[in-house]
Amino acid sequence: MEQELKIKILIVDDEVELAEILEERLNFRGFYAKSVVDHIQAIREAEKTKYDVALIDVKLKGMNGIELMKLLLEMNPELKVILFTGHGSEGEGKRGLESGAVRYLFKPIDLEKLISEINDILKS
Repeated sequence: MEQELKIKILIVDDEVELAEILEERLNFRGFYAKSVVDHIQAIREAEKTKYDVALIDVKLKGMNGIELMKLLLEMNPELKVILFTGHGSEGEGKRGLESGAVRYLFKPIDLEKLISEINDILKS
């Protein structure tokens, strides 16, 4: 029951270590966070759980993060998506925002800034 009251965050990043660290830190801060490493796992997770926020790396193996975002938004139109990248461009960020993302961040991810962004987008 407690999990249902928490803000649910899906983390999709093929850099396993980064995804696990983000998951651990967000869980420690009171969120329910789950990390996955590819689009297949992300879709499976989204079928099982209705997430409030998805943090998606733009550069994924098998499917680009923007395409994955579009699929997840079809499954859950209320989902708030934050795209992030370690080697993206302003143009890529703009394309992501035009395609449905609410924020576009660059790695390394600052946890305090991320939490602030999450709280901000869920208020609006």
